[in-house]
Amino acid sequence: MTIINLDSHSSKWIKQGRGEGTGKDYQPWLTIRDLPSLGRSHRVWGIQAQRTHHLLSDLELKAFFLFDWNPVVTDIREQFPLSLDDTLEIARKACIRHPGVRGKDQVMSTDFLVDTSKPDLPRMAIQVKTSSDLYNPRVIEKLEIERQYWKKHNVPWHLLTERQIPNTVAKNIAWLYPSQVKLEGIEDLLNIAPLYLNFFLAEPAKKITQAAMMLDQAYSLEPGESLQKIRSLMALRVFLFDIANPWTSLVVGDLKASSDFLYLRDRYAANQ
Repeated sequence: MTIINLDSHSSKWIKQGRGEGTGKDYQPWLTIRDLPSLGRSHRVWGIQAQRTHHLLSDLELKAFFLFDWNPVVTDIREQFPLSLDDTLEIARKACIRHPGVRGKDQVMSTDFLVDTSKPDLPRMAIQVKTSSDLYNPRVIEKLEIERQYWKKHNVPWHLLTERQIPNTVAKNIAWLYPSQVKLEGIEDLLNIAPLYLNFFLAEPAKKITQAAMMLDQAYSLEPGESLQKIRSLMALRVFLFDIANPWTSLVVGDLKASSDFLYLRDRYAANQ
């Protein structure tokens, strides 16, 4: 979880609607602008929520892609704030020192609140930590406050570390996430997607790298340009594939066009 000074920020953020809303209207309690010193942070477009998500670490990014890739997920709310009254009460009853700075209580947040279409698991809260963090007694205390908070609200709470993210999936994500493109570049990218799909139908057994080289040659493009565009379309989930399979072993016949292609195109265009 991430914590932040209540007095200096919360009134302003509450007025802005931080931590409220769902889907594309949700505003995370914390953004990467609020914590620039954290370093490895990311702004990533999400297919499920149709908005830009603020992720505060590489591990959060990997976890986000797992959720956003899952077809049962309907909404992802990152940096979700916890009620200060509730966390203070939980800390007092558990005899745990509540997070604070210079005597001021801090608002705690859960990394992800995920909604799904599964009747038996409509919502779950996810906290992301590296396995090394779990050797820190103070981290464990804060996690216990968070665990009890979601238990009180009848929402399943899960702790996710790098050990729960399959290695192949992590490698695929590491290959995909740098290919997220800015909104102003998406329209041109989507315009070329049908051309690629037609080529894939004609050469289904070609590996992605081989197909990309052929496209570069056929259209007199710079070496690597087609591979970059294909990778971006995969990252945007315009081209779908089984993320459990190494991308290096994929042939273009393994790539499937999203059934919501036209919808995605309209939504991306609307957000430019």
